[in-house]
Amino acid sequence: QVQLVESGGGLVQAGGSLRLSCAASGRAFSGNVMGWFRQAPGKERDFVAAINWTGIGRNHADSVKGRFTISRDNAKNTVYLQMNSLKPEDTAVYFCAAGAINVISSRYEYWGQGTQVTVSS
Repeated sequence: QVQLVESGGGLVQAGGSLRLSCAASGRAFSGNVMGWFRQAPGKERDFVAAINWTGIGRNHADSVKGRFTISRDNAKNTVYLQMNSLKPEDTAVYFCAAGAINVISSRYEYWGQGTQVTVSS
C-alpha cells in the first residue's frame, strides 16, 4: 500500500519558520511530481507548491512565493516544505500529495493525512 506521512507542523509566532517533511513509502513515486496543499477551517483545499523528480522543476503559489520553498531528497524518499516569514493567514492543515504528471497539474493520485500549522499574531 502506498503511504505518505507528513511531519513538522506546530505552533509558531508570526515571522517565524517551520519545515514540513513528507516521507513516502516504497519506490512508487520515482519519476512522479510531488506537492503540498493546504486547507483552512471551512475553506477549500488550495495548492501550495510542487516539485518534479530532478528537483529542478518547481512551482509555488503566488501567496507563498518568496517565503516558502519546496525541495526533495530522493535518497530518503522525502519531500520538504521550508516555510519562512510565516503569517497568521498561513494557518491551515498542510497535506502532502504525489502522482501528478507535471508541476502545474492539480491532479494527484495519493494524499497524506495532513499536519497542522498554526501561526499566532
